[in-house]
Amino acid sequence: MALRRLLLVFAALAATAAPAAAFYLPGLAPVNFCEAGKEKPECKSGIELFVNRLDSVESVLPYEYTAFDFCQAEGKKRPSENLGQVLFGERIEPSPYRFTFNKKETCKSVCTKTYDTTKPEDKQKLDFLKKSMLLNYQHHWIVDNMPVTWCYDVEDGQRFCNPGFPIGCYITEDGRPKDACVINSEFHEKDTFYIFNHVDIKIFYHVVENEALGARLVAAKLEPKSYKHTHPDNPDCSGLPMDISNKASGEVKIAYTYSVSFHEEKAIRWASRWDYILESMPHTHIQWFSIMNSLVIVLFLSGMVAMIMLRTLHKDIARYNQMDSTEDAQEEFGWKLVHGDIFRPPRKGMLLSVFLGSGTQILIMTFVTLSFGGEKWKTNVLLTSFLCPGIVFADFFIMNLILWGEGSSAAIPFGTLVAILALWFCISVPLTFIGAYFGFKKNAIEHPVRTNQIPRQIPEQSFYTKPLPGIIMGGILPFGCIFIQLFFILNSIWSHQMYYMFGFLFLVFIILVITCSEATILLCYFHLCAEDYHWQWRSFLTSGFTAVYFLIYAIHYFFSKLQITGTASTILYFGYTMIMVLIFFLFTGTIGFFACFWFVTKIYSVVKVD
Repeated sequence: MALRRLLLVFAALAATAAPAAAFYLPGLAPVNFCEAGKEKPECKSGIELFVNRLDSVESVLPYEYTAFDFCQAEGKKRPSENLGQVLFGERIEPSPYRFTFNKKETCKSVCTKTYDTTKPEDKQKLDFLKKSMLLNYQHHWIVDNMPVTWCYDVEDGQRFCNPGFPIGCYITEDGRPKDACVINSEFHEKDTFYIFNHVDIKIFYHVVENEALGARLVAAKLEPKSYKHTHPDNPDCSGLPMDISNKASGEVKIAYTYSVSFHEEKAIRWASRWDYILESMPHTHIQWFSIMNSLVIVLFLSGMVAMIMLRTLHKDIARYNQMDSTEDAQEEFGWKLVHGDIFRPPRKGMLLSVFLGSGTQILIMTFVTLSFGGEKWKTNVLLTSFLCPGIVFADFFIMNLILWGEGSSAAIPFGTLVAILALWFCISVPLTFIGAYFGFKKNAIEHPVRTNQIPRQIPEQSFYTKPLPGIIMGGILPFGCIFIQLFFILNSIWSHQMYYMFGFLFLVFIILVITCSEATILLCYFHLCAEDYHWQWRSFLTSGFTAVYFLIYAIHYFFSKLQITGTASTILYFGYTMIMVLIFFLFTGTIGFFACFWFVTKIYSVVKVD
């Protein structure tokens, strides 16, 4: 759902930025509508409404529309989803709601559902409906490839347009209205559910300049309502709301109805029809100053680090290269002393090489295997192909088992799971071996200095040059430049909000790469000056520790921002979070390693070594 939503938003923004003769992406071309009796090959009168999965901010478990006992479409073909939609748990279904362009309908009956609470099957269906209202599950309807939104007033006179609307709401035992129950003063019975069994739909259209082509839909809005419908066969959409007592017994009837009207909107064009949703999103206006302020600070600090490093290194290199006599050489100090050990293979070099291979694939979508003079290149390639992807797949498979057990629509079908394994074993693994084959045919990297036979003794280190303090401090600055964007991204994933600041995200990505590189180089220089030449793992972990701060922030976000309840939802949240943390750890760690590798290669290639 999130992936599809972001792609559609991106397409809408791209179209908005285009000139009057806007371009349209494949699959998102405008559809023209005209009134009944005036249909043409390029203009149709029927408008289909599709329903997607239902989700909640209080639960990670989405459910498909057919899991609920709502009105179903009879004999209609279900649209096929692509692999991305299936992985994100989208289940788009045809609905029994069908409209004719520019034809008004008032209180039209869709179906009536009857539950006999003395029958276990009916009671189970009704209980599932109550549980969904208690957790504030939301419908997601689609008309002409755009969401049907529910717009309502929020604080400070703002109007928020939600691309979903609730099934219903609940009044607690102490009379406190939960969630959407605050919109109607008639919702007041204690320990009672109120189901939104009626929707008033308004469809807005823009007449094409060439009227022969008809009109294009630019917005679809609805208002959920609740009516008891004392005469379901002839509803009038008036009277008391449809209440379901939590202790209800006997027979319960729920009649579903809708009204639809059409309105011409001359100010909105098809290419900018998403704007009203994006402009109403919360947190999009108030955060810009703080975001820019953070970027300025990060850029300033990066500039300062670069300036200090360049000036200090320039003096060091000039001093070292002026030492011509043997006595001067004996008085060497600092990072030049470890030139004979700087390229010594690290401990657990195989594991580091595997992490770097996976991190490089994530970073630039290609394969590079760095072997520290080892001979077990076959083992290296096998581990690169299977270790990190295997960990992610195992986590993903466990999460999928939980989703299967809960009957969630986010559970990946068996056929799709086989397709994912085929992509891994038939594309990713062979490409890794092909990359390794060509990589190992190349000449080995030549280091600018030779490695001594006997390792140099590392002197006693101060607290600040010991590994752990440096690693912990190294991740602070990179995390500082991403945590605000991280808030928006987590909102998009877990709170079902749209994310559309892709240009700014790219800028933050560039800043992250620069900051990881400079922070790692700075700490690497300090350790070399302290005659500690074990830089390989330290450089990887220094910038990779940013992922630990990511994990801490995700835990804080879970407890302070989300309303997720239930053991299964909690396990799923942290299970998926661990996948993201692992990928981010490999990504940032690889940046730090290669930045430090470039740095040590550069500085030791410009000093004179006897």
